Amino acid sequence: MIKTRARRLGAIVVGLSFIAAACGGDDGPADGVLRLGGILPETGNLAFLGPPEFAGVELAVKEINEAGGVLGKDVEWLPGDSGDNGDVANATVDRLLAENVDGFIGAASSGVSLTVIDKITKAGKIQFSPANTSPTFTDYADNGLYFRTAPSDVVQGAALADLMISDGAQTAAFLVLNDAYGTGLLEYTKAPYEAAGGTVAYEVVYDPQAENFDAEVSAAVAAGSDAIVIIGFDETTKILTGLIEAGAGPADKMIYGSDGNMGNALADGFDDPSVLEGMRGTVPGVDIESQTAFIDRLLAVDPDLTDFAYSGESYDAVMAIALAALVAGTDDGVAVGAQINDVTRGGTKCTSFKECADLIAAGTDIDFDGVSGPLEFIDAGEPSEASILIKEFDATGTLQVVEIIYGKI
Repeated sequence: MIKTRARRLGAIVVGLSFIAAACGGDDGPADGVLRLGGILPETGNLAFLGPPEFAGVELAVKEINEAGGVLGKDVEWLPGDSGDNGDVANATVDRLLAENVDGFIGAASSGVSLTVIDKITKAGKIQFSPANTSPTFTDYADNGLYFRTAPSDVVQGAALADLMISDGAQTAAFLVLNDAYGTGLLEYTKAPYEAAGGTVAYEVVYDPQAENFDAEVSAAVAAGSDAIVIIGFDETTKILTGLIEAGAGPADKMIYGSDGNMGNALADGFDDPSVLEGMRGTVPGVDIESQTAFIDRLLAVDPDLTDFAYSGESYDAVMAIALAALVAGTDDGVAVGAQINDVTRGGTKCTSFKECADLIAAGTDIDFDGVSGPLEFIDAGEPSEASILIKEFDATGTLQVVEIIYGKI
């Protein structure tokens, strides 16, 4: 049985005002066609997140176009790869700017998004990530053109700290990937963990491209802590292998992960996935697999999906942009961006594109509630309400949702 609890998780938001340019960027004028480009992970260390994110986008575009499209025309989707570094993402962004996209969906990695955000927003285009969680974006100078459906790691960090304390982990060692996501989540986990009485026995920020992690693993094991927390991506498999070989795996002590590694793809890296049994972690979002109608629609788009993380957030990102374009009456990125926050708050509730579009056509202010939650964006362009899933690997190496914590910013 899944437990749920609601609490204010200590999230702090800095309110900002943004000054948008009076017209679109130089990379192509509004032409009446809402054109979206992808910077999502087809390759790289977050490639396991790619399929559900692409499927979420493709489903949203399909349903929007079946309902009449935007501004009387079909929405166009131009997919592209973000990879896991700035070189791949920047090449994709350059190509898509040349193809006159109005908005970008992605990247999944906070670090990758930070390599392209200035190029996108200074061109007067929207960047909308379904999975960025770094707190850096809340007060980033983005001309009011960056948005995300994933909540800030201020919320996830507090939830992870709360989970560890609730489990009785009085001491912890942290192994953390060196990028904006890793160091941000470390900061916002460590502070509430220590405030609740926990002690950090060891912490290291590692290079995810390192050939091995023997030194980091040895030091974490030597710290003798109750728990080991791994905030990382696909290199987590190597780290866990080292911990298991050292007698400090999930069978021996409390091991925690986060959304960067708590996917079924982690178990695929082990000949015997049962070695992960008992590993727990946090994943922002709703229990998407319980939304069977949405999952069925996703599987009609991609029958091979096995992970669904951030599929709802990707779907909602497209929906929010499309609805904002209807309100703005144009596909111009700056004009559309100015409407995105408001379509998620303060009006008449609606949950599908057609329902919301009909209300807009009737002159009604809308409040779009998405698959990923109520959204209710703050002025910084991110959700003010969030649920954090507590997931745990079972005896077969399959992830199960065991608890849901609700937080409000």
